[in-house]
Amino acid sequence: MTMMTPAPLDQQQQEDEEMLVPHSDVVEGPQPMEVAQVEPASTVDSQPVEDPPTMKFTWTIENFTRLNTKKHYSDTFVVGGYKWRILIFPKGNNVDYLSMYLDVADSGTLPYGWSRYAHFSLAVVNHIHTKYSIRKDTQHQFNARESDWGFTSFMLLGDLYDLSRGYLVNDTVVVEAEVAVRKVLDYWSYDSKKETGYVGLKNQGATCYMNSLLQTLYHIPYFRKAVYHMPTTENDMPSGSIPLALQSLFYKLQYNDSSVATKELTKSFGWDTYDSFMQHDVQELNRVLCEKLEDKMKGTVVEGTIQQLFEGHHMNYIECINVDYKSTRKESFYDLQLDVKGCRDVYASFDKYVEVERLEGDNKYHAEEHGLQDAKKGVLFIDFPPVLQLQLKRFEYDFMRDTMVKINDRYEFPLQLDLDRENGKYLSPDSDKSVRNLYTLHSVLVHSGGVHGGHYYAFIRPTLSDQWYKFDDERVTKEDVKRALEEQYGGEEELPHTNPGFNNTPFKFTKYSNAYMLVYIRDSDKDKIICNVDEKDIAEHLRIRLKKEQEEKEDKRRYKAQAHLFTIIKVARDEDLTEQIGRDIYFDLVDHDKVRSFRIEKQTPFNLFKEDVAKEFGIPVQFQRFWIWAKRQNHTYRPNRPLTPQEETQSVGQLREVSNKTNNAELKLFLEVAFGPDLRPIPPPDKTKEDILLFFKLYDPEKRELRFVGRFFVKSSSKPAEILGKLNQLAGFAPEEEIELYEEIKFEPCIMCEHLDKKTSFRLSQIEDGDIICFQKSTPLKSEEECKYPDVPSFLEYVHNRQVVHFRSLEKPKEEDFSLELSKQHTYDDVVEKLARQIGLDDPTKIRLTAHNCYSQQPKPQPIKFRGVEHLTDMLVHYNQSSDILYYEVLDIPLPELQGLKNLKVAFHHATKDEVVIHNIRLPKQSTVGDVINVLKTKVELSHPKAELRLLEVFYHKIYKIFPHGEKIENINDQYWTLRAEEIPEEEKNLGLHDRLIHVYHFTKDTAQNQMQVQNFGEPFLLVIHEGETLAEVKERIQKKLQVPDEEFAKWKFAFLSLGRPEYLQDSDVVSSRFQRRDVYGAWEQYLGLEHSDNAPKRAYAANQNRHTYEKPVKIYN
Repeated sequence: MTMMTPAPLDQQQQEDEEMLVPHSDVVEGPQPMEVAQVEPASTVDSQPVEDPPTMKFTWTIENFTRLNTKKHYSDTFVVGGYKWRILIFPKGNNVDYLSMYLDVADSGTLPYGWSRYAHFSLAVVNHIHTKYSIRKDTQHQFNARESDWGFTSFMLLGDLYDLSRGYLVNDTVVVEAEVAVRKVLDYWSYDSKKETGYVGLKNQGATCYMNSLLQTLYHIPYFRKAVYHMPTTENDMPSGSIPLALQSLFYKLQYNDSSVATKELTKSFGWDTYDSFMQHDVQELNRVLCEKLEDKMKGTVVEGTIQQLFEGHHMNYIECINVDYKSTRKESFYDLQLDVKGCRDVYASFDKYVEVERLEGDNKYHAEEHGLQDAKKGVLFIDFPPVLQLQLKRFEYDFMRDTMVKINDRYEFPLQLDLDRENGKYLSPDSDKSVRNLYTLHSVLVHSGGVHGGHYYAFIRPTLSDQWYKFDDERVTKEDVKRALEEQYGGEEELPHTNPGFNNTPFKFTKYSNAYMLVYIRDSDKDKIICNVDEKDIAEHLRIRLKKEQEEKEDKRRYKAQAHLFTIIKVARDEDLTEQIGRDIYFDLVDHDKVRSFRIEKQTPFNLFKEDVAKEFGIPVQFQRFWIWAKRQNHTYRPNRPLTPQEETQSVGQLREVSNKTNNAELKLFLEVAFGPDLRPIPPPDKTKEDILLFFKLYDPEKRELRFVGRFFVKSSSKPAEILGKLNQLAGFAPEEEIELYEEIKFEPCIMCEHLDKKTSFRLSQIEDGDIICFQKSTPLKSEEECKYPDVPSFLEYVHNRQVVHFRSLEKPKEEDFSLELSKQHTYDDVVEKLARQIGLDDPTKIRLTAHNCYSQQPKPQPIKFRGVEHLTDMLVHYNQSSDILYYEVLDIPLPELQGLKNLKVAFHHATKDEVVIHNIRLPKQSTVGDVINVLKTKVELSHPKAELRLLEVFYHKIYKIFPHGEKIENINDQYWTLRAEEIPEEEKNLGLHDRLIHVYHFTKDTAQNQMQVQNFGEPFLLVIHEGETLAEVKERIQKKLQVPDEEFAKWKFAFLSLGRPEYLQDSDVVSSRFQRRDVYGAWEQYLGLEHSDNAPKRAYAANQNRHTYEKPVKIYN
């Protein structure tokens, strides 16, 4: 699955969506290709193949900060018989990130047409904690055009060069590459239906997560049958009806011979194209889709199907130990979220799910009339559904890194799942013991890749036989049980080395492809669920509609297949010119896509084609004369010459080749017909070299109208003055009316329309066949108000530059507000002035405009600066596309003034009250931190009038900087760090000679992957410690400062931490002896740690632990 975006994404979006690209040295403009972190469509898993040759290569880069080359290559290493190397851009490939790629080392010497396929990961190793190494993986088919592939935005340069982060130690960076090379199998000739009996789903752009879910639901026949039985009518449109779109999709999956598109279905969700390119949360999509269907099924014959299939119930209980009191609450579920971390298999997850928690000590349960009591709390299942959907929590929130991480740990799941095991340990006493909860595995949904994106596919056995199938977007392949089960457990695999000389010891290769959702079907319900679904289950109107669609598709295919046998002849006539000029077009003569076209076999003699024309237009063959159109050097398109009698004896195919050097299948002709005084056709006049065919347009300045009035032959030696009477007659003017003549020469890239001298011959004026003469009355008009465009050139200039712009309020970017007709040549000031007039605003400088991103269909993240562009065209262009949308907002101060200001979000921590208030401070960019503090003093409540404030930079619950008062605010970033303002305690103002100011942070310990990991949380603070002061004395002051109750404080432990390693302190230890004196303006690597449990409420977005990227929530609008 690949998602193409021809231009670089805006900075914020680059951070939120991991980008994979071949590297490019272009400084500006789009890179050759950008691809979301996904698995390419050229699947290599079409048949089970031998395990690919794999190896790990470690590259130690010394003197890293002294590298002064833009690109830096590793040594060459060999995998699968191919030479590879790593390419890095130490200062970023035109971005603020380390850029890193896998490169084919010998691409320059390989034979024409070479290709190789590799699944690989690249990593920057963290020297302090390997858990925090940054690793990203992908797969790619390498070829001459794309001989390197990887990550332009691998990791922020700021993180890499920050010595406290642990990536750059002793000026050394360690990079690892794990590469698995596979054989490329022929993707294009593979026929899924022929090989497997099933077809795949086309990828709409980052929708493989949806495709794997839809295939899973489709292969639950009872669900498919229910969808078919949902009432729809022949008047419904699939794009506006979820039931009909799903019926249509399922029908095509059942009866089509090739892969099926999902566009109608996503349209029925109300998704725009941008939505369908967003990788949503699969579990969320599953729930929202089922809820929508459940709602649409209400009041129909299939009402309740979703609940019957997927709904189970569990009981939450709290039971007191010492008194007779029990509280229970029944809840339903459609799927279960199971922990992967710390669990070896599904049974261990279920054990954890029903684990009993004891409520005692500070955490006692308040039992109504019994008061606080020791109790046990847990969950038991009342019943399980026939179709059990298990969501595996492969994605979890890491508080230490403040980001989502993927859990690639090994996690096993059985073919047969017995949920009655150990005497029904998972079941509540109220459960129905007559139901046997023995389940068989039906589907395994897999995620391959990292946390920021990846590829989704599914292993399904539709009839629960031993044969598994892999559904990977458009491709369906037969697979064995090992592929579907064991290879999706995740974890690490030990692989032998195939390349001596590089890390010869065996190494662990992390499997980035692993199961994230399992579907089980209960054995006792198997026959009901795996039922027969045939045409009689499908509504007749749907069958007719879809068969008609198939027939039309087949006709189109046949039409396409036979296209090489036919020529399309497009015939333009005077009637077309009259109809189009002044309405659809103003320049040239005709839009050939809107004229009558004929599809004629290439072998047909042209004279025979003329008979078809005679039938169509009622013009006898002897009165027809055809002209060939020619594209001139100035990009205009005009009738060039009549066909010769000899040419008319040729076949249509031969004639097309003569007339058309671009070798497309079209022949464009102009049909000249002459009429006698009785308006009946007559034979065309003889044409000599002296005769020129001219076309005439009339312009009316008062009405601002341009129209076609006719054509006729003139002698090249004659002068325009000789045809004035004839032109007046065509226009309906008096015979002696004074008129001005202009020649329309070209219109791209700019207008060229020149006055024609009436006394100079046509030959001397270089007038030839097919030229266009525009004319108008020469009577001068009274004023510009009366006529804004007084002559033909000014009118054509206006038409050429006019641009209708659709304006939208930036607050409501999906809703059109109004449209204005503007000129592409309008300056920035012209545009905002006209906009201000439209919205009734006196001061146009208070308007701020934002351009439109044509690819995402969203406003660009950065607004247009005041007079930052010259013309309207510059506002509307987005890389190689042009838009007609602009967003506007009305500011409270003029934009030039605002651009000189910096907006900072500062969190003020009150000295005595337990509260934090966010203030937005807006000051000139040249202001200092001292100015910010002075403004803050006027906004906040101080503990005493003479209190002094300071500004801190807080990140990951650590203080990284105390800002000097003189620092300019222009470069302070409040988007990624928190700016904290606080009063400076009195004791800090009078530091003794031997006093120390130390950092104090809260932390907990997390044991993950057999490693002890320190996780900071809460608000960090600074503390003065005196020489000789013991921990007991320091603790007393900390307890008083934080106001922690004695009982709670007694549980706290205190440690000296250096580089993340805790060294626990005793009450008698002298604290100051541990800390060396350091400059306080920097992130300290040493701090006093307060170890205790984090009782603060978690951040809102951490609640759903299975969300794994910064996504928009799934919405289905219909």
